[in-house]
Amino acid sequence: MYNKITENIIGAAIEVHKALGPGLLESAYQECLLYELKALGYSVRKEVVQPVICKHKKLDHGYRIDLLVENSIVLELKTVENLTYMKLGNYLLGLLLNFKTKLLKNGIKRFINTIE
Repeated sequence: MYNKITENIIGAAIEVHKALGPGLLESAYQECLLYELKALGYSVRKEVVQPVICKHKKLDHGYRIDLLVENSIVLELKTVENLTYMKLGNYLLGLLLNFKTKLLKNGIKRFINTIE
């Protein structure tokens, strides 16, 4: 199931990248990708608040998930070393989509959270 969804996410991201090209603000790619994924029938939420839990207390520290697909796949639309939100929210799978690359396929990283 996850493989088919991530395949469709990557396809939609490539379509957005082809349409917009590289170098725009992350918010432009976010809105277009949100539109594309919803057009494919997926449940997608943007800017999902991801609190930090410290000593059983939820703290809104300002973390936001760019896009959350089917309430299970995190999409981060910028360059980072790892996906903090995956660990904080115990999400299994995440994709980093770097729209700054000439070919989007070179800017895609898949992360699997080894939940213990």
